[in-house]
Amino acid sequence: MPLALEQFGHDPWWIILIKTVAIFVILVLLTLFNIWWERRVVARMQHRIGPNVHGPFGLLQSLADGVKLALKEDIIPKAADKVVFLLAPVLATVPAFVTFAVIPFGPEVSWFGHTTPLQLTDMPVAVLFVMAIASIGIYGIVLGGWSSGSTYALLGGLRSSAQMISYEVAMGLALVAVFLYAGSLSTSEIVAAQDDLWYGLILLPSFVIYVISMIGETNRAPFDLPEAEGELVGGFHTEYSSLKFALFFLAEYINMATVSALATTLFLGGWHAPFWIDHLYGGFNEGYWPLLWFFGKVLGFIFFFIWLRGTLPRLRYDQFMALGWKWLIPISLGWIIAVATIRAVSLHGSIDRQYLMAGIGVALVLLIALSFWPSKDGGDEEVEAPTAGTGGFPTPPMPAGGAVRGAAQPLTFETSGSTVSAGSED
Repeated sequence: MPLALEQFGHDPWWIILIKTVAIFVILVLLTLFNIWWERRVVARMQHRIGPNVHGPFGLLQSLADGVKLALKEDIIPKAADKVVFLLAPVLATVPAFVTFAVIPFGPEVSWFGHTTPLQLTDMPVAVLFVMAIASIGIYGIVLGGWSSGSTYALLGGLRSSAQMISYEVAMGLALVAVFLYAGSLSTSEIVAAQDDLWYGLILLPSFVIYVISMIGETNRAPFDLPEAEGELVGGFHTEYSSLKFALFFLAEYINMATVSALATTLFLGGWHAPFWIDHLYGGFNEGYWPLLWFFGKVLGFIFFFIWLRGTLPRLRYDQFMALGWKWLIPISLGWIIAVATIRAVSLHGSIDRQYLMAGIGVALVLLIALSFWPSKDGGDEEVEAPTAGTGGFPTPPMPAGGAVRGAAQPLTFETSGSTVSAGSED
């Protein structure tokens, strides 16, 4: 049976405590597994072995790394703001755990004689709650970069705030179409509304925009500009070590699981059985079977994260910002108008829906064609760089005598009675 908001808030305190501890343990174990999985998958892509020593198949490698980080020397830079420097990793990690409070893992089950949903809680604005709490985690990254007293860390923190502003707008707009179709912002009710057809299929543009935005929100490759080891040494966490660095590491992987779980909930039917195999056996959507479907979909998204990291190079920062502001946001706005129009027609039936869909398809094709149409000023033609002294780019003054420092000069040496130049024809 689909869950309703009235079914929440009636659990005894010990069931709430069990659920809270279970979510914490699941996220920590999922982080350890994801670190190992990422190393194994990337190693397979690069024809390497990967971790295979600690434990069976190297499964305890992540645990060994955690112990190593805990035993490292804890350093606080002299120029750092100590209070903010210590608070920033906690501020980044705690919201990552809190966001899972409204994620539905499954239907109602029986625990020790009490019927309870496999979800900690729900609220009428649960999706907005997830986005609001996830935004707080960005403050941990920004304050960590600012409080370090390092230029590289500060630049990484500023990049992270710019990414959050840019891509969270596109992410929020991508979710508006889901709210229009589901008629609710409650996560359990959105899952119940996808019993027959997933929104990832009927709202494919929203799904694609959300997937791109969630990669930018989690600072993962190819959108890992706040870290950017080739440019900023290590980015916002350059000056961090030991457990404080481990908390940033933990927050990144939990945020991967959070956006993957939210994508599963909003676009892939949540805990419902995939490929509608529940029509073959209705028990696939009952009891604890939905846990298998839910975590299978989440791990599929995490594999997508790993696949991108192992294949795509990092974007240039201006390209990254242009993708968010010039493409994702305008496309999201146009798609929202189209979805709102289709919903209004579906509910009131004033226009034939087939003609409406055809008209919207033609409009989208024309819009995409116009975006790639060459400009009149010959924008596709190769433009020669301006030469020095013609009002073009500023050039540094030439050294004394007009010779360029470091340029090759003819080699001369003296012999008995004559001077020979190595660059002469003689």
